[in-house]
Amino acid sequence: MDRERVIDLFQKTSALQRGHFLLTSGLHSSEYFQCAKVLQYPSYNELLCREIVTHFFDKKIDVVVSPAVGGIMVGQEVARQIGIRGIFAERENGKMSLRRGFEIKSDEVVLVCEDVVTTGGSVLEVVELVRSKGATILGVACIVDRSTTPINFGVDFFHVLKMPVPVYQPENCPMCKSGIPVVKPGSRGLNAFKTN
Repeated sequence: MDRERVIDLFQKTSALQRGHFLLTSGLHSSEYFQCAKVLQYPSYNELLCREIVTHFFDKKIDVVVSPAVGGIMVGQEVARQIGIRGIFAERENGKMSLRRGFEIKSDEVVLVCEDVVTTGGSVLEVVELVRSKGATILGVACIVDRSTTPINFGVDFFHVLKMPVPVYQPENCPMCKSGIPVVKPGSRGLNAFKTN
């Protein structure tokens, strides 16, 4: 799937937004990828996730694990296409954990899936969680990698779309300095963030 087609899907569904945004990482940005607006259409979700499945098609994978909330739709669709379990990790007392009876066995091979990666913080937490269970991480995949510096997860890292977007610490944010109000469009509340 070429880059223009992916960007077209994001623009057609208003999933690529412009303004002044507070990201999950606590950083600020002038662009935000609201993947849920694309993934709400099962045919688009299937199309985008097929790219991930195709990349890992010849590998043995037992389970897909995603960070909640953004990665759930991606992980579930990737798992469906492969024909394996798809589970998610969620925050409990500020730390990623497996709840709802989800388990990862030490002999399992895991693919971690996310919707958007900026700093990789949530994915790294899930990778650490999976490793703490003794399981093997095959790779990490996302729909959009918007990081401006390379992220090393220590495994194969695949993205459907690479689109680096500048991010700013709040004290250095040009939108803040211009007085543009900040919006937090993600799945976690403002009180969950600490800025450096």
